[in-house]
Amino acid sequence: MSINPKTLPRPTPETRHFWEGVRRGELLLQQCEGCTHVYFPPRPFCPGCASREIRVIRASGRATLYSYVINHRLPKWIDAPYAIAVVELEEGPRMMTNIVDTPQTPEALVLDMPLEVVFEPVTADISLPKFRPARGGVR
Repeated sequence: MSINPKTLPRPTPETRHFWEGVRRGELLLQQCEGCTHVYFPPRPFCPGCASREIRVIRASGRATLYSYVINHRLPKWIDAPYAIAVVELEEGPRMMTNIVDTPQTPEALVLDMPLEVVFEPVTADISLPKFRPARGGVR
């Protein structure tokens, strides 16, 4: 698959830690020191209580499939239909991603199915977190 540079993320000061973690094979989230809320996407304050006392934590990489759509209108740089999904991380936040290593059909993409993160390098600087069915099918 070729890469369209226009679709790649552009790390900002607020998201740099996340993208550096993904490049290392770590899924990093933020947690509020005051109310303990864990959240995504990265931002310099807690969306729950507005505290700026936050820390970066390493996520387990486990999730469940919350919602998805299978895109059949393919850009020229994509090889086949692909699922655009929202997963619910074990730690609570939801994130948009793609589901890989499984047929891109409603029969294979079952809501609440257990998933695990995988990291796809796309350039020397950017890797993307994607999810596949969890090995063994249970968490």
